[in-house]
Amino acid sequence: MRLEYFQLIDRIIDLNLTDLTIRVEANVPTESTIFEGHFPGRPLMPGVLLIEGMAQTAGAICCRHIMSDELRTKQVFFMTIDKCKFRKPVVPGDQIRFEMRKLNQRRTMWWFRGEARVDGVLVAEADLSAMVA
Repeated sequence: MRLEYFQLIDRIIDLNLTDLTIRVEANVPTESTIFEGHFPGRPLMPGVLLIEGMAQTAGAICCRHIMSDELRTKQVFFMTIDKCKFRKPVVPGDQIRFEMRKLNQRRTMWWFRGEARVDGVLVAEADLSAMVA
């Protein structure tokens, strides 16, 4: 997890362009400035970064699906988050598996369902949307 570049995804495990699903890994660093105030004495991965990891994972599906010369002039923008739930804390040293599935697409808008798991246990879930512009 390289926060200086704000890249939360370390490795794509599986990408299926037929049903537009993706699984990626993200390693939570043991030492990072994000834990200094969140929380002193009991460091936890901020929930907003779990959502950002889902958004980056969904963005990877968009980019791989529409690979072309035209994509070089486009960007993927995070639009909405719905039905978000944080179920368990994520701590330094954990490895997160983000799993995203495309639900729908209308023109430039894409909708996804995402889950974050640590050791197979669901730690967060949300519905996200993005726009390619």
